[in-house]
Amino acid sequence: MDAMEFFQLSTGKWRSQRTTHHLAFKRSEKGESEIQIKALAADDPQIIEICQLHQFDPSLAIGGAFVTWHGSMGWDRDEENHEGSTVFSLVPDTTDGRQGTLLRERGYAEIVPVAGRYHMDDENGLVLTTEYETMSSIERFWFASPSLRMRTSTVKRFGGFSTATFCTEFRIADADGVPSKEDEAELSNLTPEEIQQSVEPTKSLSFFGW
Repeated sequence: MDAMEFFQLSTGKWRSQRTTHHLAFKRSEKGESEIQIKALAADDPQIIEICQLHQFDPSLAIGGAFVTWHGSMGWDRDEENHEGSTVFSLVPDTTDGRQGTLLRERGYAEIVPVAGRYHMDDENGLVLTTEYETMSSIERFWFASPSLRMRTSTVKRFGGFSTATFCTEFRIADADGVPSKEDEAELSNLTPEEIQQSVEPTKSLSFFGW
């Protein structure tokens, strides 16, 4: 599987349940969001535009995705708003498309265009590494089943890890808006802890180093 195939498998609407550990405070925070993912072909105008923005040759891109999201976290203040959208473009530097540069219209930590690195690991997990001006992040995505995607991330700033996050993401509709099967939708009632117990523990625990 290459990174574009991973994006294609991710198309549709997802419900994400998140637990974020704030390491400095030794406390955790829960949240949830809905994410819409649309795969974009290499010749899509949005892919061409994001490549030109980053001064990459658009002909080198193999495609990408348009992602929108909205959600909330447990410690939110009234004025906080967790919603937005971004375009991703994949520019591989290997012939198999399994690693290269990931161009973003905007970053999650800083609202400016950002470029990071991606690679597919030996278990076909997608790993993203992004360096911002004040921090760096590593994210890993993988499928436990076609409609259940898992995600871990760590954010490091000022010389130490500040947050570590585990997410379970349930597909609630496909790319055409057709709802997922009832038995898959029922899984969305489970907590992140219950889902974490039902999948191979080392895939998340070893990533965090716990």
